[in-house]
Order: sequence, then structure tokens, then C-alpha cells
Amino acid sequence: MAASLVRSLLLLALLGALPGAGAACPEPAVLKPADGPRVCARLFDKSDAYYENCCAGAQLSLEPGADLPYLPSDWYHSASSLVVGPRCELTVWSRKGKSGKTRKFSTGAYPRLAEFRLGIFGNWNNAIAGLYCKCN
Repeated sequence: MAASLVRSLLLLALLGALPGAGAACPEPAVLKPADGPRVCARLFDKSDAYYENCCAGAQLSLEPGADLPYLPSDWYHSASSLVVGPRCELTVWSRKGKSGKTRKFSTGAYPRLAEFRLGIFGNWNNAIAGLYCKCN
């Protein structure tokens, strides 16, 4: 019994050390508020080298069908983390007017957009200029 307990504790410690395991990002399923409409995706303006500090700061919640070829000025090239709701997909562009590089994010939490490549030398951290969010 003691060996089983030790194995369980070691497994929990290893899981806690994995990237994203302790992320502060909400689970996609909790994006739907109890008293509000369904949320397709949520953007956050803060991320960090430590996953538990990601998905922080200001938030921009997107309803299904949100089509923003031009993000509001305070969100232009500001998103560092994002979460996409269940059965939803977020398409983002690197330039205004839905131009430039594009990427699709499916259901899930993305605590560090710096981990997703944008071309040869860039990444998606602070690079989103336009977006479209849809849900099934």
C-alpha cells in the first residue's frame, strides 16, 4: 500500500511538471457563463514563461460568429493566450482586414501563443490583427 501511495504521489508530481499542466487558463467547457450566452473563444493579453501565470490580464470574449477583420485598437497585436470553447474554431490573421498569415485554433487552451510559429522567425504572441470564431 505504501508503494502504491508513493507511485501515485510521484505521478502527480510529474504531471505537475509538464508544460500546461498547471496553467491558469480556464477549461474550454467553463467558457459558457451560467447567466450568459455561449462563448466561442476568449483572448487574454498576458502570458508568462510559467504556465500557471498565463491566461491573465485583460480579456476579450467572443460570441459564436464573431467576425472582426479589424480588432479594437487595444486588442490589435495584444493577445498572448487564448481558450477556444467546445466544438468551436478560431481563425486568426496577422494583418488587418484578414490578410497576412493565418492560423486555426480548435477547442482547447493555448496558454502561450509564443509557442506557435508565424512564418520563419515569428510567433503568434502579440500578432493577432483579425479573427473569425465559429461553433457547431
